[in-house]
Amino acid sequence: MNEFFVLGMSAIGAGLAVITGLGAGVGIGNATGKAVESIARQPEASGKITSTLIIGAGFAEATAIYGLLVSILLIFVGLK
Repeated sequence: MNEFFVLGMSAIGAGLAVITGLGAGVGIGNATGKAVESIARQPEASGKITSTLIIGAGFAEATAIYGLLVSILLIFVGLK
C-alpha cells in the first residue's frame, strides 16, 4: 500500500511540475505580442527589441525545461 501511495504522489507531483510549461508559454506569448506592437510603433528599434525578446524568451523557457526535468526525475528516479 505504501509503495502505491508513493507512486501516486510522484505522478501527481510530475503533473504539477509540467504545469510550469503553461506559465512559460503564456509569458512568451505576452512578450512576443508586446514586442510586435513595439516594432510596429518604432521599426528602427527592431534589432534591439528582437534581441531582448530572444534573451527573455530563453529565460522564460528555462523554467519550463526545469519543470520537465523535475517531472522526469519524479517519474523515473522516484520509483526506486
